[in-house]
This record gives sequence, C-alpha cells and structure tokens, in this order.
Amino acid sequence: MSLARPAASAPAAGTQPMAERPQWASAVLVLGDGTTFWGLGLGAQGSAVGEVCFNTSMTGYQEIVTDPSYAGQIITFTFPHIGNVGTNLEDIETQNPASRGVVLRADITEPSNWRAAQHLDAWLKARNLVGISGIDTRALTRHIRDAGAPNGCISHKTGGAFDVKALHAEARAWPGLEGMDLAKDVTCRQTYAWDETRWSLGTGYGKLTAPKAHVVAIDYGAKRNILRCLASLGCSVTVVPADAPAEDILRHKPDGIFLSNGPGDPAATGVYAVPIVRQLIDSGLPVFGICLGHQILSLALGARTAKMHLGHRGANHPVKDLATGRVEITSQNHGFAVQPDSLPAGVEVSHVSLFDGSNEGIKLKDRPVFSVQYHPEASPGPRDSHYLFERFVAHIDAHKKPA
Repeated sequence: MSLARPAASAPAAGTQPMAERPQWASAVLVLGDGTTFWGLGLGAQGSAVGEVCFNTSMTGYQEIVTDPSYAGQIITFTFPHIGNVGTNLEDIETQNPASRGVVLRADITEPSNWRAAQHLDAWLKARNLVGISGIDTRALTRHIRDAGAPNGCISHKTGGAFDVKALHAEARAWPGLEGMDLAKDVTCRQTYAWDETRWSLGTGYGKLTAPKAHVVAIDYGAKRNILRCLASLGCSVTVVPADAPAEDILRHKPDGIFLSNGPGDPAATGVYAVPIVRQLIDSGLPVFGICLGHQILSLALGARTAKMHLGHRGANHPVKDLATGRVEITSQNHGFAVQPDSLPAGVEVSHVSLFDGSNEGIKLKDRPVFSVQYHPEASPGPRDSHYLFERFVAHIDAHKKPA
C-alpha cells in the first residue's frame, strides 16, 4: 500500500504557523507555540496530544513505538525510511503501546523483509496510533533542538476541515511531562513470572530451564528484552508492580533487585517508589537500575533529577565508562536526568554522556548497587553494554557465596 502524495500536490510541508490546510493534506501536527506541519495521515484516524520528541535510530521502529518509556509522547523519527521492513509479532517491547503517535518524513513503502507480517500503517491502525508522514522532519527536529521538546497535537482525518485553533489550544493546555507519574499507567497490575530468553535466528525466543538465581524486577514500564537479557544469563524473574511494598518484594526471597525503565517524571513516581527502594538498598541485596530505575535509585540515595532541554533518544549515543575509559555506543530514551552535583558521599558517577556531559550512571562505593541511564538491552540499538547484565549477575553470585 502506498501513501504517496498526489503528483499535483504542493511541495513537502515545512513550518507554517497557523497555516490553512493544503488541498492534499489529510493530517496535521500543531505545536504549542502555533507552529503547524501539514502532511498525509497514516495509522488510526483521530487526534492525540503529548510531548513531541525525536529519535535518531536508523532501525528498530517497532521496538521504539512499543517502549513503555514513550508514554505521553509523539515520536518524530529523524531517519526518513520508517516502515520499509514492515512489522511482525516478535519485535515488540510491550503488547499495548503507550506512545501517543508517530511523525515520519517519507511515505511508507511496501514491506521488504522476510520477517514482515503486516504493513506498518495497518499495525498502527490496529493499535489506535495516529501518524503523519510527508513533513520536513529536519525542520521539526531543529525546532525541538532550539526551543526544547514542545507539547503538540497530531490529528489525522480523511476529508473534511481541521480546526487548527482548537488543536493549538489543546496542545497549549496539555500540562507536559514534568510532574507526571506515568509509571502507574504502564506498570503491570499483578505479579508474574518471566522465563523467556533472547531471540536467536532460526529458533526465535528461548526458555530458561535451569535458573541459577532469582531476580525481582520492579516494573515502572519494563521492556521485555531487559527481562529476556536477565533470563538469558540464568535468572528467573518475578515482575512486581511499581508500588509493590518492600516487604512483599523481599518475601519472594530474591537474590537481586532490578529497577526497570519507565516514563514520566522520576520525582513524581518517586513519591511512592523512593521509600520502597531505600528499604531494598538497606536489605544488602545487589541492585541494578536502568533509565527511570536509575533515576529512582539516585533519588533514593539523596540526589536530584531535572527535566532536560530535549532529552536523549536514539541508538547512537556515545557514553564513556569512567572506570575503564571505554566508550560505548548506546541506546537511549529519557527526558529527565540525574544532577551529578547532587550525589551524596559514597555515590560516584560511573558513566557520562559524550554528547553533553550529562550523567549516565552511578554506583555505590561500598555495596553492590549500580545503575545506568541508557538501555543496555539493545532493543533497538548496539550491544556494547550487555556486560552490565553480566556485572549484575556477578554481584548476585558474589552475594550468594558464604562469607
């Protein structure tokens, strides 16, 4: 199926504040400052409001859209060819996407991949996700770079007029991610066990049959491939809701505690999460956090977090390991960051971003507790950072050995 713009249409749309609808347009993206982008609609018809961000990954769009950390966000893909390998039933990080919509440069072409099971447009429709294609994503990315991640409203409607002023008002009225606890919207509702291992060519996903350790994962919006990485290293995983009391978590008799990724403002989620994590740290068990889990751990240790100007999102972010000097190319998705000058004594910075010097990891000096801001599970993204899961398992093994 082609969503190509008619040959007689106007040129690709750019920044047109409060512009009238071009004849060919079937979708519009209106930012909170009134900047308006016209394009062709894809996915579900309707409207959605959220924070407009951009992701610089060149592949993995299905994993990105299904990452629970994108709750409340409209994702702009800077790579122009999105949808060209179709979609399948395996490359998802959660069953029900929490993202609000997608923004693409090029029209979606027919899928060309042996794993493709469904066209991206049909996949988006089935999940009620609104999309727009054919806009100048470079102009939008520059706008976000200069002004920060804005609120926006995306609307797709075949035929008929768009009420741009109403969409603009809706974008302006949306409160933004700062102060939002979105983990409560994407966390699991009840405890469950996980034993699926990572995907491999020819066999698909595997199953853990001989666990060597037991990990309790607190689900702030966990990606499935993180759980698979733990299972692939011999860890049976018990996943618990974000607000599970520490007493209930410890009742499972874990060998280690994992703090998952997730969306929203860590300070808002931390209202209930921080006291729980403090108790878990005091238990002496090994603790490993990723993304929101990193931020929650930092808050529990006494640090502060803050909203970033535009955040880090992509599978090509360089991070330096300060202990080894090694540079990792990482996958990232976060709009808040830990303030390194707020870290207390006994906590040291372990990793930093080579883009802007922001904090990318911490560790305790005297306990097996550490976390990183980025996504070592590589879904999508490079695999440079898989060693972090091995480090966590090594901490567990050492903790289990009698003194």
